[in-house]
Formats: sequence, structure tokens, C-alpha cells
Amino acid sequence: MATIYDIAKRAGVSPATVSRVLNSYPDVSPKTRAKVQRVIQDLDYQPSSLARGLATKRSMTIGAFVKEGPNDGLRHPLLSDVLATFQDVAGEKGYDILFFSLNEANPQPDKYEAIARYRHVDGLLVLGLPRTDPAVIALSTCGIPCISIDLDLIGPRAGYVMSDNVGGAMQAVEFLVRHGHRAIAFIGDQFATKPGHDRLIGFQRAIQAFHLPFRPEWVQEGDFTDASGYQAMQRLFELPDIPTAVFCASDLMAIGAMRAIQERGLNVGADISVIGFDDIRWASMVTPALTTIRQRKDELGRQAAYALLRMMEEPSALPPVITVPTELVVRDTVGVCQVKSWPG
Repeated sequence: MATIYDIAKRAGVSPATVSRVLNSYPDVSPKTRAKVQRVIQDLDYQPSSLARGLATKRSMTIGAFVKEGPNDGLRHPLLSDVLATFQDVAGEKGYDILFFSLNEANPQPDKYEAIARYRHVDGLLVLGLPRTDPAVIALSTCGIPCISIDLDLIGPRAGYVMSDNVGGAMQAVEFLVRHGHRAIAFIGDQFATKPGHDRLIGFQRAIQAFHLPFRPEWVQEGDFTDASGYQAMQRLFELPDIPTAVFCASDLMAIGAMRAIQERGLNVGADISVIGFDDIRWASMVTPALTTIRQRKDELGRQAAYALLRMMEEPSALPPVITVPTELVVRDTVGVCQVKSWPG
């Protein structure tokens, strides 16, 4: 395996010059840089993150705080794709991702910062953690470059990337209205997460914009799982007036709501329309295929990685607030409104 000393000998330069080329220092002439890079390519040299870290005084690691659970983080069908893209971009720059195990038994408000500093990470990724956790809030002011996804963490060295949750929710309601629906329910997390709260805001704005009736009992709580969507739809069936369409703030909740509708002997789309949010892989596999608002998973991960890399490598870079557009994906769960009596 080639070393920087092998490269230096063949290129006729010092090992220090090779190191400066590998780490993109500007004070190397174009001619020398080109010569060293040719030798690097000829020898198929792959610098280790440890070697780069020693040269740059960086650990070449990014610490990731990701919510754990059966439907969260690496197991979540959307978040896993976001994380994969983030890891791809960071990996191309030589960074490794270190996923931290979260110790819920530790009540200290600086517990996440303490973990990050102990591991000497160069930057932080935060995903899926509650926005009210004091330890999460503390990360926004700890001074370590930090990017969060779907969490509005902002500070001197902390920014975030998020889908256009308000706009996407409004787009969902507008699509239902275009199909004649006026009695539209909402299933989602109203307060615990930024995306859930924003999707409710978008729903409410659209209801107001189209002069639709707003019924508080048609707003049902869900926690982004299919089980909560199923239970919320069951509660809607217990009401005297049943909505003709349901906007769910996640595809998993929409899939759960669809199961509750089908168990009543009703047809999703023909009898009650359902629209989700996310466009996870399962959305196109269920029957009928789910109409949904697509989050651009690759773009969320890519933008988050680029933003964090910029903050880590440019101390003067301002923390970003990035909004990624959403798009409507039309499938089979939204039909023209047909008001009829419901079976019991």
C-alpha cells in the first residue's frame, strides 16, 4: 500500500507538500499540484481519515444524534433514505458518521454536547429528536457546527434543513377540494414535532382559504405510526358526521387509516379519500396505491451534508435555514366526492 513518502519520492517533492495537496491547501503551485495528483492517481493512493485528521487537526467524524425506536431513525422508511444520502456526500469528503446511542436515563441538559466533545467530532447531525428537549436546545449554542433535519435548531453555529411542510399540506387539501371534498379531516402530530405542527398549519390555512368548514373533532392526533393512523380513523368513525376525505401528515398514518376504512367495508378513494405525506417506498405498494405529498429525500440529505461541510470547513459561514420543495404524487386513494350513508 502506497504512502505519502512513496508519492513524495516519485513526484520529487517533500512529504509535507504531498500532505498539503491532499488537504487542498492553496499555497501549492498548479504545476506541482498537478504532478502530485498524477502520482496519487497512478499509485491509487487512498488517504485514511486518521491520516487526514492528523494533518488537519480534525477527527474527520460527524456525530449523529438520531431518535431511536421501531419506526424512527435508521428504521424509518423515509429517514433511512435521508441518512443514506447524507452519509454518501460526507463520505466523499472523507468523513465518517458516528451514530450516538442516546441515554434517556441521563437528565443532564448538556448530555449531548458532552458526548460530542468526548468523541471530538467535527460536526453534528440532529434528526428526529424532540424540539423541547433542553439537551437538544443546548446543541444550538455549544459552538460545534450543527445541522438538523426536520427540527428548527438555530444558533451561532447551528442551522437546519426542512421540507416545505406548510406548502405541501396546502397542496394536499387543494387536491382534495378539486375532487369536490369539503368535509376534510386531519390526522397528525400537532405539537411535538416541527413537521407535524407545520403540516397542521398548512391544513388550517387551506381550510380557511377555500372557506371550508373547520370542525375541531376532525383534527385527530397521531404520532406518525400506522397504528396511530388506524386509531385516529376509528375515532373519526365514531363521530355523527364523518368526513369524506382525510389528510394524514405521514404515509404510515395514512396506511393505518386506510386499513380502518377497509375494515368498515368501505373503499378507499371511492367512499373516503386519503392522502398522505412523505412518499415512502410502501406508498406505491399498498392497495390502493397511496396519493401523497413527496418529500425529496435525497435533496434533504444532500443539502444537510453540504451545509454542515461548509460550516465545518469555513468558520465564517453563516448557519443555513433551507427549505426543500415538495411535490404531489397522484395515485389511487383520492376520488371524486360522493356523499352517501355509511354502514355502521
